[in-house]
Amino acid sequence: MAMSMSRLRCMLRGIDLKAYLFLLVVVPISIVGIYVHGQKITYFLRPLWQSPPKPFVHIPHYYQLNVSMENLCRLHGWGIREYPRRVFDAVLFNNEVDLLTIRWKELYPYVTQFVLLESNSTFTGLHKPHFFATNRDHFGFVNPRLTYGTIGGRFRRGENPFVEEAYQRMALDQLLRIADIQEDDLLIMSDVDEIPSGHTIDLLRWCDDIPPVLHLHLKNYLYSFEFVWGHRSWRASVHRYRTGKTRYAHYRQSDYLLSDSGWHCSFCFRHISEFIFKMKAYSHYDRVRFSHFLNPKRIQDIICKGADLYDLLPEEYSFKEIIGNLGDLPHSFSAVHLPAYLLNNSDKYKFLLPGNCRRESG
Repeated sequence: MAMSMSRLRCMLRGIDLKAYLFLLVVVPISIVGIYVHGQKITYFLRPLWQSPPKPFVHIPHYYQLNVSMENLCRLHGWGIREYPRRVFDAVLFNNEVDLLTIRWKELYPYVTQFVLLESNSTFTGLHKPHFFATNRDHFGFVNPRLTYGTIGGRFRRGENPFVEEAYQRMALDQLLRIADIQEDDLLIMSDVDEIPSGHTIDLLRWCDDIPPVLHLHLKNYLYSFEFVWGHRSWRASVHRYRTGKTRYAHYRQSDYLLSDSGWHCSFCFRHISEFIFKMKAYSHYDRVRFSHFLNPKRIQDIICKGADLYDLLPEEYSFKEIIGNLGDLPHSFSAVHLPAYLLNNSDKYKFLLPGNCRRESG
């Protein structure tokens, strides 16, 4: 024992003060820092381990109210049809009652059939009520054109949420067949908060020789139409339906992107409780790293600042873009060229307009 203690004293004498500080201070702080900010570090180093995707072929988008449809089609390099294609708008519904109303009012003059699928499960396996069924009276204006379906969730806790999401999206294929979609009909594939402009869909239903699959470049907003988000929104797409081949999905399916085709308003909710529900429900629930992220006061402060709900760095593919997009989003005070129904009912949807960041508790 005496010999062992003597050896230990010799070892300790050989370690200087800097080594003690490193072991007792620097190492623990580094471990805590990596635990708290590990996701930020991963996002910042993204340019080292991931290359940007193949760039899109951007199609310029021509539109003016007083230009004929024949001229608009010609400007895009397309012909004009004798009659418009039928249009099907298909969405998965979670709880976005306000945005669904704005979406359907915008598209109503151009859509043949609205198709909506609702599950009793979130993508993360949480039970949820059928919010659409509860509020169906609010959507009476689309009833003659609505195909509505429900699907039971599998409630497999711990499973990758994208598996449940894919399961629900595939179920939309069956619902579309029930809605009687036919060869060469137009099918809009997008989330509720990805809203194509009405004139975009009118253009695509009237023009001939459009690409079989065309992604829509949407102007991206966060929390309301006050904060323009720098990330490009491209996942929304329009398909010329092919029986047995077209599958409902929410990823890249084409190289063609039609510019300035509508609006994507992410986390644009009326109530703080809706923010909390979505943060716990959608496929990126892993971003809720700490319980205080769901604190209502914190969420309200972030909405008014235009900051990130998950305290993450921008998802970019170069250090220049990451550094250039650091910080809160700038405020925009322009409400030009927003959905007409939103502006015609501004008192009801005031929370979505610039200068109105305070939310109801719900």
